[in-house]
Amino acid sequence: MYKVIIVDDEAVVRLGLKNTIDWREHGFELIGDYANGREAWEAIELQKPELVISDISMPFMDGLELAGLIAAQYPYIKMIILTGFDEFEYAQQAIRLKVSDFILKPITAKEMRTLLDRVKAEMDEETERREDLGRLKKQLNQSLPLLRERFLERLVAVGFGKSEITDRFSAFSIPVPVPLQLVMVADIDDFGDRELLSYEHDVEFLRFAAFDIFKETLERDNVLIFRTREERMVAIVSGEPNESLLYERVFSMAEEVRHHIEKYLKFTVTIGIGRSCASPEKLPDAYKSALSVLDYRFLLGKNRVLSILDFEDKPSTSIAAPMDWDRKLASAVKTGSLQEAYRLIEDGVAEMKASLASLEPCLVEVQKVALTLMNTIQELTADYKQSPIDWQMKLMDVYRFKTLDEVEAWLKEAVRSVVAAISDSRNHLTISQIRKAVEYIETNYMNDKMSLQDLCRHVLMSTSYFSLVFKQHTGETFIEYLTSVRVGKAKELLCGTSLKFYEIAEKVGYKDPNYFSILFKKNTGMTPKEYRESSAKEREV
Repeated sequence: MYKVIIVDDEAVVRLGLKNTIDWREHGFELIGDYANGREAWEAIELQKPELVISDISMPFMDGLELAGLIAAQYPYIKMIILTGFDEFEYAQQAIRLKVSDFILKPITAKEMRTLLDRVKAEMDEETERREDLGRLKKQLNQSLPLLRERFLERLVAVGFGKSEITDRFSAFSIPVPVPLQLVMVADIDDFGDRELLSYEHDVEFLRFAAFDIFKETLERDNVLIFRTREERMVAIVSGEPNESLLYERVFSMAEEVRHHIEKYLKFTVTIGIGRSCASPEKLPDAYKSALSVLDYRFLLGKNRVLSILDFEDKPSTSIAAPMDWDRKLASAVKTGSLQEAYRLIEDGVAEMKASLASLEPCLVEVQKVALTLMNTIQELTADYKQSPIDWQMKLMDVYRFKTLDEVEAWLKEAVRSVVAAISDSRNHLTISQIRKAVEYIETNYMNDKMSLQDLCRHVLMSTSYFSLVFKQHTGETFIEYLTSVRVGKAKELLCGTSLKFYEIAEKVGYKDPNYFSILFKKNTGMTPKEYRESSAKEREV
């Protein structure tokens, strides 16, 4: 039986509803009627009815205001609005306030009975749904796989006490692992040719497919399988009292998983096998060792099965790269020796691999190199901030690589870009300096004491380097270019003035008129006199 109240400021409406409806026959108990929303609200707070039938237009508090309070504080209470106002905006407000029905007055007793039956059926259905323990149990069963995964993940990552382990395993109907136990962790290297997938759901599908193969391959007695929140695939293998037999069994299973994923999905995984342990309480140590051996992928490459047995007895050196690797690499970059830079990168990576150093020292060495390259760019390029290789030099980029082979390829590409950027910068600077030198010659050609040393001091270049690049850019040596400028100016003066030959020689930078005449004839094929006469005849014609 559901409790109901009536709210209407017209006494005749309240009386009619009370007397013409057999409320109990329709599954309701009428517990009160009220003349305005304020009185009704006080009753609602005290008695918590399941249904409120209310008018809209009432003093002190109207029906929509009352509906707003009910929706905010008792959203499970259903409300029916009875109104004489056929207004669309009222209906809109009623919908926003989640009113169950909006009925226009006058309403007949028959219509009210039909309405009550329909509302009761809806309320019965909701009650049944809430109280359906079978449905709740089904939902719980649907959630159990995820809850089981989270339990197993916490078991290996954090651990539980002995009694808690027994209780939890029992709750999930999982057999408790028996001695000895091993943890193996599989991590997807990359998606190979499918790396160009553009949608996250495609990646998730591939992860699911890999886990499906992982499960199908390993699902047998004494093996617990789950995925972590980092998308790693984990198996707890137990049941072998002999440690060497357990390792042999687990390695064989891991190799089978690796092979099947590569064959059927066309991408690869690397699998780490940790130390064995004698009880479930020790699984966090076993899991941690499996993760640590997985880090050796960085040194040894992808698509492998790696066991802690292959590494724990081998001494690791703290020197992960050649001495002064970053400094030597920077020197090669500064001199533009690309092949030497490549050789240094290859040697450095090879030495890190051979050292069997842990992941962090290797990353520190790579970061040092990246930082040195950034400094080199800042030193040698004029506009570093707009440099096209800026994106490659971000220090944290090294953490996205899973192997040293990837780091090697990245470093080579970065160095190639740096050398190209420095070369472009140098070419730009050199062109600017040559232009400055040409301008200096054309402005100061009349100075008979002008020398190569003066010019190099002006453009801040060494004489040997200047001589090399000047000839490359102009096609002439400094003396040849200066002579051509002076001869050109002399031609202008011979044609455009009546100056004496010795005066012209002095104006173009030659104190000795005879030397001037010899140079002029050598460059033009005529003496200054012959050139003036020839030019005069041409003008007359």
